[in-house]
Amino acid sequence: MVAGTEAPDDAAVVALLARRARCTGEPLTLLCTGSLIAPDVVLTAAHCLELFGTDGAYEVFLGAKLLPEPEPGGRFIRVASAVRHPGYERTSHAYDAALLRLAKPVNESPLPLPEPAKAALEPGQSARVVGFGDTRDASAPAGQRRQGTLVLTQVEAGGFRADPAPSMSCVGDSGGPVLVRGAEGGEVLVGVTASGDVACRDEAFNVRVDVLLEDFIRPFLAGQLEPRGPELPLESLCTASCTSDAQCPAGLACETVAEGGAARCLQPALQEGNYGALCSEDVQCGAGSVCARLEPEGEDACRCFTPCVPAPLPEEASGCTGAPGASPWLWGLGAWRLLVRRGRALSRRGGAGACAGRRGG
Repeated sequence: MVAGTEAPDDAAVVALLARRARCTGEPLTLLCTGSLIAPDVVLTAAHCLELFGTDGAYEVFLGAKLLPEPEPGGRFIRVASAVRHPGYERTSHAYDAALLRLAKPVNESPLPLPEPAKAALEPGQSARVVGFGDTRDASAPAGQRRQGTLVLTQVEAGGFRADPAPSMSCVGDSGGPVLVRGAEGGEVLVGVTASGDVACRDEAFNVRVDVLLEDFIRPFLAGQLEPRGPELPLESLCTASCTSDAQCPAGLACETVAEGGAARCLQPALQEGNYGALCSEDVQCGAGSVCARLEPEGEDACRCFTPCVPAPLPEEASGCTGAPGASPWLWGLGAWRLLVRRGRALSRRGGAGACAGRRGG
């Protein structure tokens, strides 16, 4: 947020991150911003899912400060499923909206959605925008929740444009809320930050929430997570095949890695492997194993992960030395497979710390 201020009270505004696969030493990758619209549903921008796709591994952070270190008391919640609006167009940012289903509900009050009959937007109207994005100020790094004020300049069928007054959304703010005062005096979520000029200085384009309600938001709110069936044991995932995510332990997905091969329960960012004893760091696991993160938080979130295929010996491997007990091959192969499976390209704007390119972030 350029020329913004801290937003400590906007607890329903969350940061969207690439899900962490390790329990120690893995940096946080801020992708975008999002808004809680139900205890277990987040509204964000569709282009925020460009890199990893709707089947990618994501989590959200609830708290005012994510970077450089998460604030004490902040919470991470795994994203269980994601869907983009079927009318989304990457180049124009039309219907640039996505919905995320959280693995479990949170206690924060969701942002109020507009009533179509009372959602009139007019040029000259003031709006408040909130996000975790870039500030264009070296002394104020991204990853902290900030707010700013815009003024609406043009209202279109699917969105509206806004100028700084004096603030402007920027890379990493994509998916965040645009709020205006409703008829009763309270704020209403009327827009999703979608795009703007490269310098984050002149204009922002925002998707209208009221046009998303009937065919996208409300049907998703009426749904629920797929019921879970009997789960495969964590220690038998190298040999046990799966047919659906419901068979996989929480935090894992049923994926076919090799063409024509059996599907296995795994993290999209890792190769196939078994999970063993609880851990908090790599040194607690045996040789060739690492402490991997099944859930974003909790006492049983981390377990020792051992790949089904042993990592090459140091003299057979290339590249730099990895963390103790693990080869970089273990993580590089998983990341490579993830990108190949997804086949996704960065959007023009991207909206993420990892996919910078203002403006779509």
